[in-house]
Amino acid sequence: MSSAIDVRGLRKSYGDKLVLDGIDLNVAEGTIFGLLGPNGAGKTTAVQILSTLTAADAGEIRVAGFDLHQNPEGVRSAIGVTGQFSAVDGLLTGRENLIMMADLHHLGRREGRLRADELLERFDLVEAGAKLASTYSGGMKRRLDLAMTLVGDPRIIFLDEPTTGLDPRSRHSMWQLIRELVAGGVTVLLTTQYLDEADELADQIAVLDHGRLVAQGTAEQLKRLVPGGHVRLRFTAPDDFALASQVLPAAARDEEALVLQVPNDGSVHSLRALLGRIDDASLEVDELTVHTPDLDDVFFAVTGQPTVETSPEKVTTK
Repeated sequence: MSSAIDVRGLRKSYGDKLVLDGIDLNVAEGTIFGLLGPNGAGKTTAVQILSTLTAADAGEIRVAGFDLHQNPEGVRSAIGVTGQFSAVDGLLTGRENLIMMADLHHLGRREGRLRADELLERFDLVEAGAKLASTYSGGMKRRLDLAMTLVGDPRIIFLDEPTTGLDPRSRHSMWQLIRELVAGGVTVLLTTQYLDEADELADQIAVLDHGRLVAQGTAEQLKRLVPGGHVRLRFTAPDDFALASQVLPAAARDEEALVLQVPNDGSVHSLRALLGRIDDASLEVDELTVHTPDLDDVFFAVTGQPTVETSPEKVTTK
């Protein structure tokens, strides 16, 4: 698979503060690449460099086949950027915002208006298109922001925390739009504060901490880096529980609940081996549940910090 973005040895400092310390990234065409990290890890700086907004101190960078140092105009012609903060002009209508972007991309008058109307329909903003963007909800503004990014028909899109501050329904709507873009051949580099978002969307994930890449792989590969996977066995009969405790001596015991917690990485091989031992001992297990580490566990393990941010779905009020 061809690379949409290829980075080797990317470095960036501001004064004596090292922000990016020689990172390597490779993003395959037509995929979603998630860049995670705590605040100040260097995520936004990396996006700014890759989108030609900030100069790197060192590193080899190719975006859409163009050498970023030698041909920044070629890079800009192939990319779109949706930043943390909306670029929408609240004093213009949704349609006027899109036409303004079409003018900036030097589309002809007729072509620009056709493109604006096409994007309003694609992003379910037709009825809102004639209204001032200042009247839009947060979710509508983010949809319009993404639509504005697509006016120039980019092959690669940088999404810097695109769902921060959105309610759960708007977040899921944005996720679907991102999936549709990738299904159409677009490549997405996504930074996010939400681990569940990376888990849901990203084909590959890289974790930045203090300017260094501390982990990289698929979500499942990253989860396997972290110990703590286990199988929970619950029994109805005390005799079965007692026998299982002998057969599985490494298991943690909860005698009151008649539950054993057996260390297990959740792989097919290890699960098959466990089930074989249960079957050989003729144990009657009332309930079996597989628990594997999630990206929260990975993030804590590789950065030493708790979860980046709590997703809106997990926020509760009392």
